[in-house]
Amino acid sequence: MTTPLLPTTTVGSFPKPEYLLTARTQYARGQITRDQLKRLEQQATTEWIRTQEELGIDILVDGEMYRGDMATYFAENLEGTKISGLVRSYGNRYYRKPVVVGPLRRPRAITVEWFEFVQRQTKKPVKGMLTGPYTMMDWSFDENYPNRRACAIAFAEVIRQEAEDLQRAGAQYIQIDEPAVSVRPEEMDLAIETMGLVTKNLRAKTITHICYGDFEQIYPKLLQIPVDQIDLELANSNFDLLELFKRSPFTKEIGLGVVDVHSHRVESEEFVIAGIRRALKVLKPEQIYVDPDCGLKTRTPQEAIDKLRVIVNATRKVRQELEVAHV
Repeated sequence: MTTPLLPTTTVGSFPKPEYLLTARTQYARGQITRDQLKRLEQQATTEWIRTQEELGIDILVDGEMYRGDMATYFAENLEGTKISGLVRSYGNRYYRKPVVVGPLRRPRAITVEWFEFVQRQTKKPVKGMLTGPYTMMDWSFDENYPNRRACAIAFAEVIRQEAEDLQRAGAQYIQIDEPAVSVRPEEMDLAIETMGLVTKNLRAKTITHICYGDFEQIYPKLLQIPVDQIDLELANSNFDLLELFKRSPFTKEIGLGVVDVHSHRVESEEFVIAGIRRALKVLKPEQIYVDPDCGLKTRTPQEAIDKLRVIVNATRKVRQELEVAHV
């Protein structure tokens, strides 16, 4: 399947339907079995695949119906970890923070079965979705390794194994999310080093998503992260990052965030079109993939759908403009 100019995609998570939220609570209370919960996770995942296809998204995601927090999910599937009580992440959002209590080891593939299930549901490419080693280290308590670098490298090894298994399963796109990178500019070298350990032998297109930080402190060094594409939020900051790119060119592909995932407001097509046009003044069309600022799990299902519809419709109109301009 040929990828169009300005491909549309999304960052990873979608809101869970009410029936799945209820089922997850029931499972936690021992009221339903793991198999019963999994069937409902598969149902919700398939619904989001159908929705993305109906909207016309080009590169799909599984929506993470089977996950809670992005760090906890991976940690609870590794040896050498335990999960702590609730810790505030932002606002009134909480997650169960991983604790590294021994040498990290991946006893089995974590996401491959889900990737294969989802890819069977569609002819469009589906991203493999991982949480990056730097973020896993930064969002965990470490009671085993001598320092942050050693812990991050240990996470990089197990995430590399998972990425290589996803590639063998047929993943054309592998996204390794590193939201924590924007918070500690002084540790950019460590983030670059550990991402390199993950992506070194990958042939799939590699992507990292980084969000909501002081990008002036990490740009242009950000471009040294060894991936093909860096996915960034721009709508939330009124596309101000484009001014950085004018001073120092953005040399990789970019996942261009064009709708704010922390707002209930559904952007107009005109807003998204204007954002893409601004980006095209400093970036080549071939560099740009169009998506939301971040995952959509904090929105209602209808808000998520409406925001994605605006992205697709606006992007199609800009594609037409580009095609006319090249005639």
